[in-house]
Amino acid sequence: MHNHFNGLKTALLLGGIFGLLLALGAVIGGGQYIWFFALFGVAMTAYGYWNSDKIAIKAMRARPVTEQEQPAMYRIVRELSTTAGQPMPALFVSPTEAPNAFATGRNPNHAAVCCTEGILQLLDERELRGVLGHELMHVYNRDILTSSVAAAIAGVITSIAQMLVWINIFGGSDDEDRPNPLVLIAMSLLAPIAAAIIQMAISRTREYDADEDGAKLTRDPLALASALAKLQNGVAAHPLQPTPQLQNASHMMIANPFRAQDVSKLFSTHPPTEDRIERLQQMARGGV
Repeated sequence: MHNHFNGLKTALLLGGIFGLLLALGAVIGGGQYIWFFALFGVAMTAYGYWNSDKIAIKAMRARPVTEQEQPAMYRIVRELSTTAGQPMPALFVSPTEAPNAFATGRNPNHAAVCCTEGILQLLDERELRGVLGHELMHVYNRDILTSSVAAAIAGVITSIAQMLVWINIFGGSDDEDRPNPLVLIAMSLLAPIAAAIIQMAISRTREYDADEDGAKLTRDPLALASALAKLQNGVAAHPLQPTPQLQNASHMMIANPFRAQDVSKLFSTHPPTEDRIERLQQMARGGV
């Protein structure tokens, strides 16, 4: 078993994005407004976290399904939830050919797992079990909270950066009270980019962890590896359009739902599929 220290990486990245927020606060008014922006960030985090299930489900136009409609999904999720000692989430299906799946919800008692019609047609039951194990571990690892915090802070940083532009244009009453204009320009341009890069890096580390922990839950890393290989080809054949709503929900999905050329590596919410498959194959060789 290989320890890639993904939890430590996530903590360091969250520290980095929060440090970027503090740096911006220090630029504006000597830091006197930092508490306002911090509270704003907390409010945005709470809203996104509390409503994460509704936002993602709505973006994918998903609907709840019964056990009679999707017996395999129910059988697999019930088994894995029981094995993990966790409550069973609500199950949804999205009416799209794009093969994908995601889990959302603020905690295991208020969670939902969604599969698209495309992924249900593409994968066999063993591969679907690997995917559902991955998604359940996102819920059990509280990844929705982590991603909500990162997204909220990144949003606050972008808002502050936009305000810096206006400060630089209109200035203050006294030149000596104004921050260095070069610093303002640099921060207003670079801070949102840096925040987005860190946010995406956090998402990628959580995907690696969900792969590893999901494989431990199912005791079948090769099933997830096989599913990821199929999903890579399936998404290429049926990509989603990167609308704002779907872009906000894309980090929750097991595979990047957009065409590869639409997303750069730095701003990708998912690690390279080849790397994920290699790690899973290493797990299988070492035993789970």
